[in-house]
Amino acid sequence: MRSLPLPIALTARLSPVVVLAAAGWALSSGPLAAPQAAEKEPTERTTENRSASAPSTTQVAKTYTAAPAPCTALTEKTVKSLVPGAETAGKEIPSTDTELRRTCSWNALEGYEYRWLDVSFEVLESDEAAQRSYEGRLAEKSGGGAVPGLGDAAYSVVNLATEDGQQTREGVVVARASNALVIVTYNGSDFESKKAPGTDEINKGAIRAAKEATAALEDERD
Repeated sequence: MRSLPLPIALTARLSPVVVLAAAGWALSSGPLAAPQAAEKEPTERTTENRSASAPSTTQVAKTYTAAPAPCTALTEKTVKSLVPGAETAGKEIPSTDTELRRTCSWNALEGYEYRWLDVSFEVLESDEAAQRSYEGRLAEKSGGGAVPGLGDAAYSVVNLATEDGQQTREGVVVARASNALVIVTYNGSDFESKKAPGTDEINKGAIRAAKEATAALEDERD
């Protein structure tokens, strides 16, 4: 195995998680004191109406309350297949809030072939918040398509980048399962030929990892 300088394009980039919180308020009012019973009745009705119109502070139960351990989301067989030469245990990336976002990374250079794989879990406040985040990520990508049978919704996209004559092909899969997202990034380069691996190889590899990671997430269902 040779040690070669890696292009800047292979540096993992993590995006922060935006967590949306919902707040509620309650309005209350007591009846006005009056000497006559006839004057109390409309006041009491007004109080009842106000109470009925106040928004509920009851929170909807979340399917997932914390992100699972990402480094155990994939089998050793899958890691060895997608990232030859990598430590199968992976390396968890530091997070500001491990309950909301956790990421594991595997990378290795075997001969002239380089592969990098990231698996991330993001837990949001609600299914609606997760759907908005999912749609936002979809809007940022060009091309790609849906991945049937993966979570509640999923898509994959593969792009080719060239820097200093070196090609790198990267595949991204994002899947939503209830109030959580699974994000997989998989890329590769050949430093001898300067070419990137084929689109099919990268796309299938990213989808394979996403399916295993989503299954691992669903095993943590509350």
